[in-house]
Amino acid sequence: MGEAPKVRLRSQLTLFDTTNLVVGATIGADIYVVSSFGAAYLGPSSLLIWVMAGIISIVIALCFALCATLLPRTGGPYAYARKAWGPFAGFLVGWSLWLAEWTSLAVFPIAFVRYLMFFLPNLDWTQQTIVKVLYVAFLIVTNVVGVKAAGRLNDALTFIKLAPLVLFSGIGLLYILSNPLAVASNLTPFAPYGFTNAGAALILIFWAYAGFEISSIPAGEIEHPRKTLPKAIVIGMLIVTAFYLVVNVVLFGVRPWSQLAADTTPLASATGVLLSASPALSLIGGSIVGIGALISVAGADESGMIGTSRLGYALAVDGLFPRIFAEVHPRYKTPYLGIVIQAVTALVASMVADLSTLITTSVFFLAMTYVATSLSIFPLRRNNKNPESSLRGGSLIALLGTISSLYLITQCSLVQITTGLVLIAVGIPMYIWYSPKKEMDELRDVFLSRDSILQRTYREEERFLAHMLRHVKRLYRRIVGKENPWIVAE
Repeated sequence: MGEAPKVRLRSQLTLFDTTNLVVGATIGADIYVVSSFGAAYLGPSSLLIWVMAGIISIVIALCFALCATLLPRTGGPYAYARKAWGPFAGFLVGWSLWLAEWTSLAVFPIAFVRYLMFFLPNLDWTQQTIVKVLYVAFLIVTNVVGVKAAGRLNDALTFIKLAPLVLFSGIGLLYILSNPLAVASNLTPFAPYGFTNAGAALILIFWAYAGFEISSIPAGEIEHPRKTLPKAIVIGMLIVTAFYLVVNVVLFGVRPWSQLAADTTPLASATGVLLSASPALSLIGGSIVGIGALISVAGADESGMIGTSRLGYALAVDGLFPRIFAEVHPRYKTPYLGIVIQAVTALVASMVADLSTLITTSVFFLAMTYVATSLSIFPLRRNNKNPESSLRGGSLIALLGTISSLYLITQCSLVQITTGLVLIAVGIPMYIWYSPKKEMDELRDVFLSRDSILQRTYREEERFLAHMLRHVKRLYRRIVGKENPWIVAE
């Protein structure tokens, strides 16, 4: 395999750029999937859990930022654990992360069918299965054959995918202001079930925040990383939390929580209610949000499939995964066998498990990687030859990250924890079998090269709110700066 393609590096990532990365990497299709889950557990008081999940994500993201400053050349929990405790620890963390991503892949076929049934409500089990198979087959072909074209198409559809959320939020806020009594009625009682099920709700809601790990980009490309990284993470996650809160406040304000608890397409249904004064607008609005959900879910699954296959590829080229996951298609230059394996097995999982079980299991595996990342800070700090490169308050950040991650794990059921640990243990024989193999250094260097990492990282700045924020910044510069044509004319 030849050298990795060179990426045109930017001078330095500013606070604004890094914040864009955090926002763009976090907000995605997840909000379409889990927006109403809290209603069944807590009613309207689940809004508080969205805030709590945001705070936890900030703490854990700061741990990733600290690891990035301590180990700036490569990122990710696998690299941190490997550096801190050796190859076996790195493998366990990488395997857990792969399981988390793989479980997430199984979520999206279910979510896609749910929103499709907003338009075709009478699909039986057989028809739903056929849709799932066609959906996964399409994503396999897209990832194996047309990954470059798919990436360009994904950029073009960014607005289409998530603009319905902005439309929903804007119309919803106007509705809330003009119908305060109806909204108050829908939010009452605020905590009909108390907070006994707060932990179960937290696990499901936290899944929407996953993705903030993108903050663990090479610290050498960030301007003043010790100051910029924590600020960007806090600001970025506050933006994400505020956006999620607005969406859910509108959702609970528009529809009674008892109806939301049983709704499989909450955002599309709520849009129909918002525009119910006009049957035509109600149909159009609900359809726009429903189509946006379908596109967003498909796009998220496509991106997840790419990321998961590359993680399996990275483990394989390190000699820790079956060699088949590192097989690259001779023409399309993609790890095609790994893509097929993960997609087919995820399809099977989507047929035998329900949505909440898959999401909870994914969060369990993510939390395991978060614990390892937080704890790896301590040996990385001890071995760091340049203490000035790390963030301030590192020990406190690591401690809070560890506690937060362990808390997420304890909120999973005993069955879920046991199942998760068994699946992690399944990887140990694989490690024993493959670890003696000689590392494929050339492949590994290509995948983990600085240019390759930055190329994948910068792509996140093109997503949703991050892309919009960039245009706002440019407009501001034109208005107040030298680029302003009116100022020049004067």
